[in-house]
Amino acid sequence: MVWKSLKRFLVGAPISTAMAHHERINNKTALAVFSSDALSSVAYSTEAILLVLLAAGSVATGYLPPIVIGLAVLLTILTLSYRQTIHAYPSGGGAYIVAKDNLGTMPGLVAGAALLVDYVLTVAVSISAGVAAITSAAHGTRFEFLQNHRVPICLLMIAFIATINLRGVRESGAIFAGPTYLFILAMLLLIVGGFYKYFTTGSVMPTPAPEALHYDVSVGTFTPSSIASGALIWLLLRAFAAGCTALTGVEAISNGVPAFKQPESDNAAKTLTWMAVIMTILILGTGFLAYKIHTHPMGEAETLVSAMTRHTFGGGAVYFFVQATTAAILEEGLVRQH
Repeated sequence: MVWKSLKRFLVGAPISTAMAHHERINNKTALAVFSSDALSSVAYSTEAILLVLLAAGSVATGYLPPIVIGLAVLLTILTLSYRQTIHAYPSGGGAYIVAKDNLGTMPGLVAGAALLVDYVLTVAVSISAGVAAITSAAHGTRFEFLQNHRVPICLLMIAFIATINLRGVRESGAIFAGPTYLFILAMLLLIVGGFYKYFTTGSVMPTPAPEALHYDVSVGTFTPSSIASGALIWLLLRAFAAGCTALTGVEAISNGVPAFKQPESDNAAKTLTWMAVIMTILILGTGFLAYKIHTHPMGEAETLVSAMTRHTFGGGAVYFFVQATTAAILEEGLVRQH
């Protein structure tokens, strides 16, 4: 009895099939629920690109702008494709269903297996990045000890997110709508504020990117001579692949079409378009800002977004606002795992 009471308190009462339509969500809430994972990926995609480019030294960071432009183009292609999928599969069309119906059973199984791996990695990366945002804000304060307890914090976050998701899409959407829109506001503040400071003062990050003469990757080691002889192409492709983390979660809306209010397909397509527009602005904005002010990864001590925000606004209220909303949406991004 105690367990049943606790379960009812945490996840709420079960919903009958006849009442399921009341759990459908409007476009504003849907943008928060289904786009949070994709939007949150912007917080670490630029850093992932730079970590790879630094294998060739600070000079290679000049390739950051064309890489983020390439990501924006790929996002546009994905958006157009998923808009077609939404109308073709109004009951929900993810990678597995589309691949199975159009390519056969085996491609469908491959897509399904890839999604299983993707979901596990999404939890790991989003939780880790969210906790990194928290520990970055704690850097240099009396709460710096949190950096030594990142794993327990991650586990607590996973338990919290799982409990919220068990309460259903509508309730979790109502809880998480605020952090999503606050994160968008925070990133726009960072982009606008960063460019304003750059164009008015010419201020850039004081520490140059390290000249990484050797950088181990999964298929070998890059050196200046190997880069000069043609390995730069492979390095750029790998950097682009790392940046594709920004596109994680784009498929969530096409998977969740039945959760929208009627007309489901039209509302889902509109929400997908808005998500793509916002993501494009954030991807290009953070990428070009990082390039202009010479931002580089700071290792475990601080995230790239934290370093950019601290450089732009100092360590005041705006800085903590950006860090708090970043941490919140990275945890919220796991809502799509429901």
